[in-house]
Amino acid sequence: PAEEEEPAEEGGELILATTTSTENSGLLDYILPDFEEKTGVEVKVVAVGTGAALQKGMDGEADVLLVHAKAREEAFVAEGHGPERFDVMYNDFVIIGPESDPAGVAGLNVVEALTQISESENSFVSRGDDSGTHTKERSLWEAAEITPEGDWYVEVGKGMGDTITMAEELQGYTMSDRATYLSMKDNLESVVLVEGDEILFNQYGVIQVDPGKNDQINAEAAEAFVNWIISEEAQELIGTYKAYGEVLFHPNAK
Repeated sequence: PAEEEEPAEEGGELILATTTSTENSGLLDYILPDFEEKTGVEVKVVAVGTGAALQKGMDGEADVLLVHAKAREEAFVAEGHGPERFDVMYNDFVIIGPESDPAGVAGLNVVEALTQISESENSFVSRGDDSGTHTKERSLWEAAEITPEGDWYVEVGKGMGDTITMAEELQGYTMSDRATYLSMKDNLESVVLVEGDEILFNQYGVIQVDPGKNDQINAEAAEAFVNWIISEEAQELIGTYKAYGEVLFHPNAK
């Protein structure tokens, strides 16, 4: 009957521009049905890098953004592309390496660990591909006041999986997002040696795109999405999502 279809017509379609990690991890498939059911809005996910997602927002080609580059998100709002940014959740990066741990970094904080690796000149493999993860890795070396260079520092210009494989072959170290490491763990000898340091946290934010950009923007649905994802119920959903036996995203909306 027609009555049952009404919510979907009212809600219409929402374009969510987000990062590959939220999509690849399976998180969105787990949480979005709750929003769609509550609102009758159909969510169309566009999974690209954070930079490309922000650009889509600037161009008015998305209704709402779920991304992880806080300074750039704040600039996006300051420039008037969206009304407000809210914290949603964080995931984290880890430093992995051989179980024998030749540089002796297990249990150290990030700055100490990178200092040990560079001083001992044990191989460290970098993505070297200007991705969000590579940007994060560069910021860690900056925090340690080290310019990584020399034969021990290997830039591969590849994605996370290939970078981990290369580090494994060289019996070296690398920085990975936890989800990619866990998805490959069964076939790896590398283990997590450094984790839990706040500098390794990767904060995600949600921003509604300024509805004044064009008349295609579904402002009502975007606002509903923001209110939903920072609500207690959705936050609880995020916190119960597990992959490879571990919680990947930690809810922290205020």
